[in-house]
Order: sequence, then structure tokens, then C-alpha cells
Amino acid sequence: MSRKEFDASRMRRMRRIAGRHGLTILTAEKLTAKQGKGGHAIREDATFKVIYGHTPLPFTATLEDVEAYIDKLEADEE
Repeated sequence: MSRKEFDASRMRRMRRIAGRHGLTILTAEKLTAKQGKGGHAIREDATFKVIYGHTPLPFTATLEDVEAYIDKLEADEE
């Protein structure tokens, strides 16, 4: 497995891309009974409003969900 496939590497890449679009990827650090540790959400920097990963519960997006959302942003830009 190459280093670019590690979760930390994927997250760094996604954070850089999200930053170019004025977004921040948030990660829940607290353990919750319903979802465990480390759900994600995407916040718009200009308004500080969470735009993805907050329904039905806060921080419910997985790393794969966030990656798909970011990839869609990149595809729409091209």
C-alpha cells in the first residue's frame, strides 16, 4: 500500500482542496454512542455554516463521503 492511500494522507489532500474552495473539514474527536469516533463535516469558511455531514446527526459523514463531495467540487470546477 502506498502512502497516498493512508487515511491521514487522504485527509491532508482533501483539506488542501477544500481550502481552495473556502471550506474546512471538521472531525469529531469525542466518542459518541451512536457513531463512535471521528465522523466528519464540511464547513463554509465565510459563514461558518456546516454545509455537509450534519444530517441526521452532527458529524455523520464518513471519510469516503467527504472525499466524494470534494471530488465532485473538483469535477464541477473543471
